Amino acid sequence: MIQREETQTLAGAAEKVRLLEESLGEVIRGKPEVIRFSLVCLLARGHLLIEDVPGVGKTTLAQALARSVRSRFHRLQFTADMLPSDVLGVTIFNAQTREFEFKQGPVFTNFLLADEINRATPKTQSALLEAMNELQVTIDGRSYPLDPPFMVIATQNPVEHHGTYPLPESQLDRFLLRLRMGYPDPKSEREILQQSAGSREWLGQGVLAGDEVLWLQDHVREVKVDEVLMNYMLAIVAQTRSHASLALGVSPRGAQALFRATQGLALAEGRDYAIADDVKRLVVPVCAHRVVVNSRVAMTERGPNAAGRILEEILTLVDVPL
Repeated sequence: MIQREETQTLAGAAEKVRLLEESLGEVIRGKPEVIRFSLVCLLARGHLLIEDVPGVGKTTLAQALARSVRSRFHRLQFTADMLPSDVLGVTIFNAQTREFEFKQGPVFTNFLLADEINRATPKTQSALLEAMNELQVTIDGRSYPLDPPFMVIATQNPVEHHGTYPLPESQLDRFLLRLRMGYPDPKSEREILQQSAGSREWLGQGVLAGDEVLWLQDHVREVKVDEVLMNYMLAIVAQTRSHASLALGVSPRGAQALFRATQGLALAEGRDYAIADDVKRLVVPVCAHRVVVNSRVAMTERGPNAAGRILEEILTLVDVPL
């Protein structure tokens, strides 16, 4: 009886994930892996960073993901003159009540789209750290909790572009996944052109309620990860800390992120157990933004792909559990 209930629960979770994927697939053409990983981030209670050149659909993906859930959504355009109070809120004096009142900022929502986050100054970027890590905001010595589900979906342009402030390692470490959109294939790009000629209804509609997302997130924690698979993850993490081409390896928080994302991918694939292939698929999107290449590699291999290449090399050095 218990096994039958578990099967029904797993089937129900898989159906909800399918609905989300279909909703995103109507908006984002030809990117099934990007869609799957963005949902993995949501299931694993993580925050998502989407990095790529302008015009490839970063903001569209972020909006579609947020709007696929029937909950509160705020979009915040980051600029160089933005202040932390523009994100968190501000305490003002009410002359009528003669008391100070806190006016909530855009961060008090379920889904926060931080568009072009690296155009804001580091001081404003760091305003999100507490919210992303502790699900609360502290203003003037008082803490205000955020309602779950809470997810920051940030977009950023590559650091080579003018007018950007690279996110520090401590901020990058708060993002569970970093994804790159890439250019669409010719068929998908044709569909995008045909789609853009119609109405704006294709931006997405809510297919799940916030409570259903919380239900899915709770079930992600129940996905079984064998000890052998856990040792495989730790071996990969250890290699990042000793590899000659890396000046900074994956932190313990990064190892936790890989574990949670692996559970989320297993559930998205319709399984209540994780496999080695889940780990291999996630190593680059989970870890590439958490490692720092050394100066020698940085001088000879410019661009954002060096870390991913080194991680792919590390995967060949670690034995895959049978």
